[in-house]
Amino acid sequence: MAPLYYVISAVLLGFHKLFGDIFGPASGIAWVASIVGLTLVIRAALIPLFVKQIKSSRNMQLIQPKVRELQKKYGHDREKLAQETMKLYRESGSNPFASCLPILLQMPIFLALFRLIDQAAKHPEDVRGLMTVKLNEQFGDAVFLGAKISDTFLDTNDLSVRVLAAALVVAMTVTTFLTQRQLMSKNMPADALSGPYAQQQKLLLYVLPLVFAVGGIAFPVGVLFYWTTSNIWTMGQQFYVIRNNPAPGTPAAKAKADRDRAKAIRKGKLPEAEVAQAEIAAAEPLRPARQQPQRQPRSQRSKNKKKKR
Repeated sequence: MAPLYYVISAVLLGFHKLFGDIFGPASGIAWVASIVGLTLVIRAALIPLFVKQIKSSRNMQLIQPKVRELQKKYGHDREKLAQETMKLYRESGSNPFASCLPILLQMPIFLALFRLIDQAAKHPEDVRGLMTVKLNEQFGDAVFLGAKISDTFLDTNDLSVRVLAAALVVAMTVTTFLTQRQLMSKNMPADALSGPYAQQQKLLLYVLPLVFAVGGIAFPVGVLFYWTTSNIWTMGQQFYVIRNNPAPGTPAAKAKADRDRAKAIRKGKLPEAEVAQAEIAAAEPLRPARQQPQRQPRSQRSKNKKKKR
């Protein structure tokens, strides 16, 4: 963990120098803003991994029909099914565990920050990374919105700490759930909504928020700020990718095609024939349905014939 302490403390203290000059080096807002800045730097560094994750996740969605075909073909032979499935994953460049990589890679950073805050509060004389005794004391004693950022929901009776910690835990849980739900409702084709991959996504939809909700009450407030900021980044980043580069055959892809067509019509870049067709299609629901004439009874038809004579 020693290299991580140096890296994290270097970034953290770089932001603290900036915000400390504005709000004061011992102020809680300076340390909270520094934690948020650290989070943004880490998430920006993970963007290449996120792009790889998105590509792998998209491939996983698109190959689900082939996976089901393999299950029907080799359902009686589990070893052969596993071999053919892994072969299909390799050929398509898919990784069923890619969606967990950003979280797994952040865990050591998360743990290192947790220990820095905990150590600063309990043993400020024991320095780690680039932290000094004075910085540890400032970090451990920093107060934000009436709550010490080194306290947790469980180890304090301070109402301000518990309210702030509870609010951050709820924010973590909600953002995690909405991020996963956004992926399943907008960027998964109908064929991918059943099968093992869909079950994995549904498991993440409910298990991850539960993990954050249960574990969050044991995290210091400063760590909760890190994870909440990270979740908000993930949700916004995923929204941008789904909106601008959706997987084929998904509701997000249809919505993007509709937006592109409407934009092309506004700019006059669509051929006149396609514009006219789009206008007709848009106006069709407004047209009254054509009614078929009702067939008259035979007695009525006979009376009409007599009148004509």
